[in-house]
Amino acid sequence: MSKELKFVLLLDCYGDLLTDKQRETMELYYCDDLSLAEISEPRGITRQAVRDGIKRSEQILLEMEEKLGFAKRLSEMKECFDEIKEISENISDCEIADKLNKSVEKGLSLLY
Repeated sequence: MSKELKFVLLLDCYGDLLTDKQRETMELYYCDDLSLAEISEPRGITRQAVRDGIKRSEQILLEMEEKLGFAKRLSEMKECFDEIKEISENISDCEIADKLNKSVEKGLSLLY
């Protein structure tokens, strides 16, 4: 998993534990793909200040994941649902395959 994708997932899981400013900065950097300069300029702060804030926020998110492991479990559950969906495509009984697919879709929607 790429570093960017990892932090997007961690932000989804633990973003509410950051301050509003930290979360907003992380979203601008990782989700909106803005540069440090694009984030710092409207706020009237240096790129270094933005970078330091991002590094602190990353550390908080990594510590939360280390303690709770929620993002890892979500990823593993998604993999399981994907495997079940793939298996269900090979089931010849359409009614059973349909029910299985609906359950998988419901489970995936609950994850995110």
